Amino acid sequence: MRRTQEDPGKDRWRETEMEEQDRRSWLGTEPIGALLPKFAVPSIVAMMVSALYNMVDQIFIGHKIGPLGNAATNVAFPLTITCTALALLCGVGGAANFNLSMGRREPEKAERYVGTAVGMMLILGVILCVLVQIFLNPLMLAFGATDKILDYSLTYTGITSLGFPFLILANGGSNLVRADGSPTFSMLCNLTGALINCVLDPLFIFTFDMGIAGAAWATIIGQFVSAVMAAVYLSRFKTVKLHLRSLLPSPAFCLSIISLGIAPFFNQMAMMIVQIVMNNTLTYYGGQSIYGKEIPLACAGVISKVNMLFMALVIGIAQGLQPIASFNYGAKNYRRVKEAFRRALTAAVCISVCAFVCFQLFPRQIIRIFGEGSEEYFLFAEKFFRIYLFCTFLNGIQPITSNLFTAIGRAKMGVFVSLTRQIIFLLPLLLLLPIVFGIEGIMFAAPVADSMAACLAVVLVRREFGIIDRMEQEEKRRAAQGE
Repeated sequence: MRRTQEDPGKDRWRETEMEEQDRRSWLGTEPIGALLPKFAVPSIVAMMVSALYNMVDQIFIGHKIGPLGNAATNVAFPLTITCTALALLCGVGGAANFNLSMGRREPEKAERYVGTAVGMMLILGVILCVLVQIFLNPLMLAFGATDKILDYSLTYTGITSLGFPFLILANGGSNLVRADGSPTFSMLCNLTGALINCVLDPLFIFTFDMGIAGAAWATIIGQFVSAVMAAVYLSRFKTVKLHLRSLLPSPAFCLSIISLGIAPFFNQMAMMIVQIVMNNTLTYYGGQSIYGKEIPLACAGVISKVNMLFMALVIGIAQGLQPIASFNYGAKNYRRVKEAFRRALTAAVCISVCAFVCFQLFPRQIIRIFGEGSEEYFLFAEKFFRIYLFCTFLNGIQPITSNLFTAIGRAKMGVFVSLTRQIIFLLPLLLLLPIVFGIEGIMFAAPVADSMAACLAVVLVRREFGIIDRMEQEEKRRAAQGE
């Protein structure tokens, strides 16, 4: 007599059915006003921790070395953005596919998406680390290093690049942890590493007199601890059971992850490209001004870190929106998708307005946090702050809209929206306006790009809501006819 073999996929589904029932109750029925903060707050903390890693380093380095140290960390910053981009590519793409699969009751696919995402993080982290070690000197020169800051940037980046695999796993893994319904643990992973970095930075830099190298080693240690915590959680994933074979990337699953993670990836890579172009433009036109090459480069480094901290709040809200929008869109609960977007957008705009007020009223006070400098340094920094970040109050619109498109599976539109501000508008303006207005043209490029990107995002999301409204009406019609 032939023994009937059970479908292992059905077994796994039965094992997690109660957990998934709880999950559906949470994502599908809990009030959005209570649900969004549960995912957004840990996401915000995770993004802010990522920003604080660099900001804390820059604060202590600025007080130890001065503006040259700030300039050196600014030159190294594009590689940190690259790590964040790869982490979001795998983490957001994996989490979005995971949530969509669970909403459609496909646990086997959900498991493969999580495992493939983790495997991609590890592979990409090692590849990036090796490439940076091989091409370190030409990369620093390409990113805008001058003769006075090259040695500092080589030391800092040469050490921090060893931690890239840990940084990618910690940041990318936090998205998967949140998608599994554990946003608090995701927050603790990143927060623990940041606190370790904050404690070790002054110890290594000042007490042990390690200078900029001490900041780099403190960063790596914090990232390592965060990565270990994320790895331990992933080995005990709640919703689906992961196996070692799941970590082997599958081409089909890789493509699906990339398709839904490509929007935040391109958004970060666009930031990297803009940062490199800005560094080189600032040194070129700065050399033709009374400020010289190093002052604009150092000021831009400080301003980019402060702006990154503000954007961490907005991007964290956008990432908190992702599992709610993905699950309910997959479950065809379109009303909750629209409500979640509106609440996320309202929160992002409120934060943006508050940031705008701070940037306009207190630029010198913010700059002083990162160390002292000449009067020319502070005059340039104040002017740069007020002009470059003038349209900050609009900057919550584009990331929220881009993440909505990604969350509902509209990957191409998500990519397009994510590229509007940095690549389509800002990059050409950074190249063209300085030709006419000199170094001030760099400052005015940002508010023009911000306003154009926000307007376009509003137009596109209104059109998408029209499509969702028609889909919602069709579902109601089918329900009424008993189809």
